[in-house]
Amino acid sequence: MLSWLVSVLGHVWGPLRLLSSFFFLAGVGYAAAALVTWFLLPRLWDRLPRDRGRAFAVNAEASVGKPLSAGLIFVSVFVIVSLIFVPLDARAVRTLPFMVVAMIVGFVDDRTPGGLSEYRLAVLDFVIALGAAAVILGFGDSAIWLPGWKDAIVLPVWLSLPLATGVIWLSINATNCSDGVDGVSGSLSSTAILLLGGLLYTVIGNVDVATHLNIPPNIGGANWAIMAFIMVGAVSGYLWYNAPPSAVLMGDAGSRPLGLLIGMLVVATGNPLFLLLVGTVIVANGATGLVKVAVTRFFGFRILSSIRFPLHDHARKNLGWSNSQVLVRFMLLHLGVSALLVTLVLKVR
Repeated sequence: MLSWLVSVLGHVWGPLRLLSSFFFLAGVGYAAAALVTWFLLPRLWDRLPRDRGRAFAVNAEASVGKPLSAGLIFVSVFVIVSLIFVPLDARAVRTLPFMVVAMIVGFVDDRTPGGLSEYRLAVLDFVIALGAAAVILGFGDSAIWLPGWKDAIVLPVWLSLPLATGVIWLSINATNCSDGVDGVSGSLSSTAILLLGGLLYTVIGNVDVATHLNIPPNIGGANWAIMAFIMVGAVSGYLWYNAPPSAVLMGDAGSRPLGLLIGMLVVATGNPLFLLLVGTVIVANGATGLVKVAVTRFFGFRILSSIRFPLHDHARKNLGWSNSQVLVRFMLLHLGVSALLVTLVLKVR
């Protein structure tokens, strides 16, 4: 919307041209989303459903009765602010309906006693992931790049679309499973989104830098970066009230859209391994539990029986960590591993 305003009135009042700066839009978009979320949450959370506790979760009773589904508020703020700050003709904007659908699916799951069935959620996540992947990639050949592989790898649509769908589906579920300790999921997710947004703006979206590093550029990278920073702002406004001890919980209405955005940003980078590189702790914390359950359920034998999943529950129950220790230590691991792996991947070409 603001880009349209610049095209219409930019020649009349010079300062409006500042709104054509991607860096300015990302910064102001972040601040706007953070302030609006921070202002709205305490005024609306009494209308949200209440947490009923989770079976088998550690210290689940501490969350019982707290407002749930804060994602309904901060994801809505993200969508509205994105429509204002991101050019409406950008491919990234076309994925916003999928963010809304993921939010609604999560909200329904939050409100349903016992939650929706795992299989129903898996199918819904697959449909959302497939639609988002199709919007990002289109239906033609797509190029990906990998560490240790000098040239880009061109994949036909029958390979690239399933790969992108799988990345997004895994990201949704890993992020969702990582939710459960005050501040952890929001902090890990927003850090991953921030890293991906920075890469899309400064490296992959910059033709000169991308060409120098022998990476296929994404000319829409800056638009993805603006959306990424807006979401970080919205999550920051939420984390103000979710810091231990939390006053409100994001629920599936927040964790599922966050995972969707991380997956979509990974697909936009052209390197599917970025899900592991910037989301190492998220995947280890959430997705490993999915693997354990799948192997036990479908193959009939148990693996990693001495480890409780998600890993944040293992840290609290088996290692005796407090919620604050889980948050700080997971974040330290997340930042250190992500910074190291991303640097290596960008240079090892």
